[in-house]
Amino acid sequence: MSNRMVCREASHAGSWYTASGSQLNAQLEGWLSQAQPTAGPARAIIAPHAGYTYCGACAAHAYKQVDPSITRRVFILGPSHHVPLSRCALSPAEVYRTPLYDLRIDQKVYADLWKTGMFERMSLQTDEDEHSIEMHLPYTAKAMESHKDEFSIVPVLVGALSESKEQEYGKLLSKYLADPSNLFIISSDFCHWGQRFRYTYYDESQGEIYRSIEHLDKMGMGIIEQLDPIAVAELKKNGIDMNFSFLNYAQSSQCRNWSDSSVSYAAGALVVH
Repeated sequence: MSNRMVCREASHAGSWYTASGSQLNAQLEGWLSQAQPTAGPARAIIAPHAGYTYCGACAAHAYKQVDPSITRRVFILGPSHHVPLSRCALSPAEVYRTPLYDLRIDQKVYADLWKTGMFERMSLQTDEDEHSIEMHLPYTAKAMESHKDEFSIVPVLVGALSESKEQEYGKLLSKYLADPSNLFIISSDFCHWGQRFRYTYYDESQGEIYRSIEHLDKMGMGIIEQLDPIAVAELKKNGIDMNFSFLNYAQSSQCRNWSDSSVSYAAGALVVH
């Protein structure tokens, strides 16, 4: 039996973001310095998972709301882009490498989640092929650097869930969300527009195509900001108040004609009082 630790390599370093720790650190510091801590401390954030040249500045607005002094565990939920999944999956790794420093997976929480029978185990290859979780690792490492030996991560790959499965996972994870020492990172991009994405909805009343895309994105963002009004009302009865607000919005490029394409990005934070 080998006692070697299973490590997930930073497989997208050198392409989606720089593999140089010092360069990466300087970039992240630059983007974070442009963002304001307006909504913190966040219990959960939504941030994009594209290459840092496209979305690094946007993501900073979410990570600026993180308080490393109270955070001891970081759940990172990212969608599966390469393998069909109808459930959620856990990593076989114990450590996730980043160009800044290694992040340790919380094996106790992983064991508890595994025991529920609700999770699959992804292969290391699937884990390393996927970018939706990895793109949050350098930002997590940077946001938590002042307490880098005092926290662990809980990466979860999310499949195409039915509404009933969404509710089951929501119920399971809600007890972790209720703990102020946990932070949830929801990895998500917004509208993917263009023929290469097979999506070209255009509301001409909004003006240029990119304006129509922004209008659509902001309708969705508005719905997210309302949260679940019934659940929020129930929590209020128990003295818990929560609100979610988006802090930044960006597009990879401005679409003006049918041959163009773009991906939208948004950063937001959930605060629990």
